Amino acid sequence: MNYLKPILRYAIPYKFYALLNVICNIFYAFFGTLSMISLFPMLKVLFGDSEALFIKPKWEGFRHLTSYGEDYLNYFITLKKSEGNDDVLIFMVGFVISSFLLKNFFSYLAMFFITFLRNGVLKDMRNELYDKVTSLPLAFYSEKRKGDTMSRISTDVLEIQHSFLSILELIVREPLTILFTLVSMFIISPKLSIFVLIFIPISGFLISLIGKSLKRNSNKVQKEQGYFLSIVDETLSGLKVIKGFNGEKIFSNKFQSSTTRFYKYSNKLLNKQNLAGPTSEFLGITVIAILLWYGGNMVLNEKSLDASLFLVYMGLAYNILTPAKAISKASYGVKRGNAAAERVMEILNSESPLKDIPNALTKTDFESAIEIKNISFKYEDEYVLKNFSISVPKGKSVALVGQSGSGKSTIANLVTRFYDVNEGQIDIDGTDIRTLTKHSLRNLMGLVTQDSILFNDTIKNNVRLGKEDATDYEVLKALEIANAWEFVKDLPEGMDTNIGDSGNKLSGGQKQRLSIARAVLKNPPIMILDEATSALDTESERLVQVALENMMKNRTSIVIAHRLSTIQNADEIIVMQKGQIVEQGKHQELLDKKGVYNNLVSMQSFQ
Repeated sequence: MNYLKPILRYAIPYKFYALLNVICNIFYAFFGTLSMISLFPMLKVLFGDSEALFIKPKWEGFRHLTSYGEDYLNYFITLKKSEGNDDVLIFMVGFVISSFLLKNFFSYLAMFFITFLRNGVLKDMRNELYDKVTSLPLAFYSEKRKGDTMSRISTDVLEIQHSFLSILELIVREPLTILFTLVSMFIISPKLSIFVLIFIPISGFLISLIGKSLKRNSNKVQKEQGYFLSIVDETLSGLKVIKGFNGEKIFSNKFQSSTTRFYKYSNKLLNKQNLAGPTSEFLGITVIAILLWYGGNMVLNEKSLDASLFLVYMGLAYNILTPAKAISKASYGVKRGNAAAERVMEILNSESPLKDIPNALTKTDFESAIEIKNISFKYEDEYVLKNFSISVPKGKSVALVGQSGSGKSTIANLVTRFYDVNEGQIDIDGTDIRTLTKHSLRNLMGLVTQDSILFNDTIKNNVRLGKEDATDYEVLKALEIANAWEFVKDLPEGMDTNIGDSGNKLSGGQKQRLSIARAVLKNPPIMILDEATSALDTESERLVQVALENMMKNRTSIVIAHRLSTIQNADEIIVMQKGQIVEQGKHQELLDKKGVYNNLVSMQSFQ
């Protein structure tokens, strides 16, 4: 029950449905007990053993409740019999049917109201999980599998609904059914009822012994599910490489190993879970058998209990078995739910180190410069940037070049605040970006990355990501600036064409031009280009380079470049090596120095 309290807070907005469910369950428990008791007068009529009583009995207090009830019933049957046996039989049958009808009617209503609560909690929890997933920093997912996160949002949340939230159905209905039934049984025969009271704690103890390892097994099942979902995700993402290297068998073996482990863990879990029903039923039947022997002795030998009343008592005793079984199954569900809740709460309780500070500033414009002051940064143990400083004045273009691993892309990650610096600071217009809201900071920036990240949607909706309310005309102009309209206009549905998963219906150059169009439409004052042309062929690079030049006019730009042909017109070129600046200046100045930059240009056969 460790995680029940934090889970139940999601039920607060739906407390009205919970209240209606409780009310209906009270009536269900009442009519459920009454439906069994209603069989007593029916049996009395059928067996013809009701004592004729013409005087209405007097109430003499709760101590004489059983005798008063029996006398009143005999009096009622005597009155009805005076009108004919058929009338009394029809009346009794109607009474039994009405009791069962009302019991099932309130059962349906209780389930009807709880459905809104359960599905509402499911919806809100998934929404909060998704928001949390998107708000946590990139570093949080560096060692996590995507499939595991997907499993937590889908399967684990569903498991919580089936386990923890099923308690909400049982917490009133089943205990009240047991309570009303026990009260009725004690009224009929206190001596017989002692057996039932002994049975409940014994069965509860035996069932709890089975359920102790359920949480551990459930955790293994959920983790393994996350693992094989990750394999599916990796397979679909890298299908071209897998097929190209004939690696189908390798991935098939990985997947089958995972599903085999899932099969074993699931068998262990379900077999223990399935033991709950038979165990509780066997214990229940054992007690019923004892009651039959002991109660039968009271009816046949002692003559201390009416035969009709004993049959009703047995029905009531059996009536306890169903809620008892439901409670035992729910206790197993809680064990499973605890494991699922633990995985869900791990994400929900994760604190982002990049969250906005209290009273963070909102910046709406860019006025003078971006200043990177003596920053040092490390992803793990080794620093990838050391005492790094540059200034990017408004309207200027600064290019960062260097070999792979020199720290170029890290600058882009720090300026956009995907990560925070370990030392030093980054200022925009003299204000530390850590004091700004992340939303307003990123609103000032457009980002074009080496990997063209597009979504399974239309061209229009992909381009409008940074400006949701953009008109079709604005989208068209952005596509023209990005040199993308020339191929978009020839597509079957123009800008309303769906581009497939990750934009796979388009070529690399076309995808990159759409990424540029997206940045153009956002129209930010600062543009960050992270190796935007490095993955393209020469023809695509030429088209994309023209698009980039169109986009960067009158904008402040930080350009991270692998292909040096793309940055020769930059206002300043920063040459990096192992996280430090080794040269800086304009293209021709750096060539004249015959240093590191000149060597990089020579290696790319560009003079």
